[in-house]
Amino acid sequence: MSAPNSRQLVAGMVGGGSGADIGKTHRYAMRLDGHFDLRAGIFGRDPKNSSTIAVGLGVPAERNYRDSHEMAEAEAAREDGVDVVVVATPNDSHFQIARTFLEHGISVVCEKPLTQDSTTAAELVRIAGANDAILAVPHCYSAYAMVRQAARMVRNGELGAIRFVDVEHASGWAATALEKEGHKQAKWRTNPDIAGFPSVVGDLGTHAFHLLRYITGLEAERLSGRLQTFVPGRRVFDNATVELELSGNVPARVWASMAATGHNHGLRIRVYGERGSLEWQHEDPHHLKVQDLAGATTILTHGLSTLHDDASRLTRVGLGHPEGFLEAFANFYSDLAEVLRARRDSTPIPERELSFPTGIDGLIGVQFVEAVAASHQDDSAWKTPVSAYRKATA
Repeated sequence: MSAPNSRQLVAGMVGGGSGADIGKTHRYAMRLDGHFDLRAGIFGRDPKNSSTIAVGLGVPAERNYRDSHEMAEAEAAREDGVDVVVVATPNDSHFQIARTFLEHGISVVCEKPLTQDSTTAAELVRIAGANDAILAVPHCYSAYAMVRQAARMVRNGELGAIRFVDVEHASGWAATALEKEGHKQAKWRTNPDIAGFPSVVGDLGTHAFHLLRYITGLEAERLSGRLQTFVPGRRVFDNATVELELSGNVPARVWASMAATGHNHGLRIRVYGERGSLEWQHEDPHHLKVQDLAGATTILTHGLSTLHDDASRLTRVGLGHPEGFLEAFANFYSDLAEVLRARRDSTPIPERELSFPTGIDGLIGVQFVEAVAASHQDDSAWKTPVSAYRKATA
């Protein structure tokens, strides 16, 4: 038996093949800190293309599988089988693939939205628990050092009681009908059979909503949503505005759009408290803006020696050397690796309030999508999105 922490964790992947940037992102992030070795996978529906990609990634031919059932059975039977499998496929396939591995006791990282409805999302949470497997969802914006700093400041009460939260993920990437021009990502993300008809809420809104929950520690008690389609002829909604009432009667707003003309990534959160406020933007992730009652502004920078440990432990290089998206993804995988290694080696699992998002977070995200859609259908009436979450965690 290997000594604790002496062996890399073994990873597998389903999806993330040709033209899938998210697959490359996961692979880069897994390698950055040396925690994971990608040794198995299915890298697309076409076996020949999958095999070609596997060869390029150094995946042995006998561990490049035809389907998830074959892969799960074979890997579960191996002494050196995968510790975790990344599911990086379109939304409509998440449930079946993730369930297959979880039922074999193999931990899963599943892209968001976790599934297409809360019933199946809750089922994945249940199956993971029943088989002693980890289910994680890569809402990796929560793994930026300055997001962890913001979360610790809010949770420590440094802003005082929270009065209002405003978060937006308003991108202009699909401000035109890219799906009619052969754009691979646009074709499936605007297909209601694959992405769901409130596509923008599942694709971008769940990230914004998770960031809100992660930084504030508050949950949505009820919400009122309105959906629009800005691009003519598009089959899904590409813009959403949501008013929320958080725990403690704290009001909030979420704006999610894939048609915010001219915006690049467009992820920003502002939290207003009784003693001060803070703002973080994904396109300037190195900084956190904090303002006091008098309006005096302090810019906190990634790498400062005065930051909370939640932020400092995620810093790889010194002050003045910015870290970005791949590093945040790698932080997610480092937090996950801590837990996977501890479970594998029967050593104590680190107790961290701020760590990686789990299947519960994925379930809450799906319930958010459903509640927004239900509210829109009911002329923006207030809806409660957390009943299934409470049932699943009771």
